[in-house]
Amino acid sequence: MSVKWTGGHSSPILCLNASKEGLLASGAEGGELTAWGEDGNLLGHTQFPGADDVTSVIFSSSCPTKLFASHGETISVLDVRALKACVDHFHVNEEEINCLSLNENENLLASADDSGAIKILDLESKKVSRSLKRHSNICSSVAFRPQRPLSLVSCGLDMQVMLWNLQKARPLWITNLEEDKAEEAEGPQSPGQLLNPALAHSVSVASCGNVFSCGAEDGKVRIFKVMGIKCEQELGFRGHSLGVSQVCFLPESYLLLSGGNDGMIRLWDVSSEIEKKQKSPTKHPHRKKPKRATFTKQGRNTSASVTEQEDHGRISPKLNIEHGEKVNWLLGTKIKGHQTILVADQTSCISVYPLNEV
Repeated sequence: MSVKWTGGHSSPILCLNASKEGLLASGAEGGELTAWGEDGNLLGHTQFPGADDVTSVIFSSSCPTKLFASHGETISVLDVRALKACVDHFHVNEEEINCLSLNENENLLASADDSGAIKILDLESKKVSRSLKRHSNICSSVAFRPQRPLSLVSCGLDMQVMLWNLQKARPLWITNLEEDKAEEAEGPQSPGQLLNPALAHSVSVASCGNVFSCGAEDGKVRIFKVMGIKCEQELGFRGHSLGVSQVCFLPESYLLLSGGNDGMIRLWDVSSEIEKKQKSPTKHPHRKKPKRATFTKQGRNTSASVTEQEDHGRISPKLNIEHGEKVNWLLGTKIKGHQTILVADQTSCISVYPLNEV
């Protein structure tokens, strides 16, 4: 059973983040931003003018009370001790921002938006140092790689996943998840089975910096490994019966949380599969060239259907949580020294699940 943190919002919560000092922040529809203590007690609340949804929040590691928040096309910098007084703000994106990522040096902030662009903001000069434009549709998620402050990964509703190095203005590597869907379409199908497009919703990079995950609308969780200037897919499995809205690696591990539109939260240990791949690399079959397609932003009531035999393949979840609501954001963090899962969904509450040793 989960504990519910209530009273901080009146609208569905869209994003979460935690500081190293145990502070938490949540952003919601209608411009709501709230700061919380470890006990779920309210520390502060503000509402941005214009009522644009708060889509991403991220704490500074070097200054744990410093918070970045995206709302509409704007990035605001705040002090959680006085949320109503904005320290600074930037307007560098042309369309609504979906995700923020701060590199480990904390000199660069990436913001991905609805146009497909990723703006790289130099926080020292307060100017855009790079504008990465390769996604042909909404860029839904971006993440700097730990231990590599000039490298990041991104994904979007064009079904593409990309690896970037900021020394270049173009991606080092691109894969189109529609290729996987094309292969599946050639296999046996159950009557009435729907093949949802592999719109990519979320990326998360493990602490090692070389392994990352992507969750997509087709219900699959994919694991990639960075090999120099390219990546290889190490693992792909049916994680959910509906779209995978969130993936999140737990710190210092290959334990991966996934959350879906099916209301399920699952914990996976992908370490053994990664090690197997390293010892026995497999040959990649020839793949047909995918057709181009364009899709709109993820809806609230997306649906898919999968056969039971496609369930999870070789890998089984170490933990299943029947959350019951579509997952908007997942966060694995320590609260009072204990590993915990925090969940934002279509309600105005934060759900807190204790994560026992696995």
